[in-house]
Amino acid sequence: MEQHQAVSGRCLCGKVTLKAEQADLHVGACHCGMCRKWGGGPYLAVEAGDQVSIDGEAFVSRYSSSEWAERAFCSACGTHLFYRLKDNNQYIVSAGLLDQQDKLVMNHQIFIDKKPDYYAFSNLTENMTEAEVFAKFAP
Repeated sequence: MEQHQAVSGRCLCGKVTLKAEQADLHVGACHCGMCRKWGGGPYLAVEAGDQVSIDGEAFVSRYSSSEWAERAFCSACGTHLFYRLKDNNQYIVSAGLLDQQDKLVMNHQIFIDKKPDYYAFSNLTENMTEAEVFAKFAP
């Protein structure tokens, strides 16, 4: 079941706020090495589409982490804001930012074969390996 709705959120200090008109309310966990290095653990996020508005852009620091994607954080408080695919402007927004916490449901994990042994989620999810992710999403 697809669940899409408008969502809003803000960073820890409130200097950056964002809104997305058609976000997927399903949370995914990414266990790739870059996401774990970036945040100290898996990246928990929702797909927010390409219609994302950002207030406080002056405080958004962007890092081009690969040829195809960038990661952004608030330069004032350090909150992780989003991962964005450059080619199609697809935003994957940190789940913890969102005001709609009670509507989110975790249902998938990617790069499951890269997950270290020291943590595990107890809920049942769809799991994809690195090879499966690239086979499904690579151009």
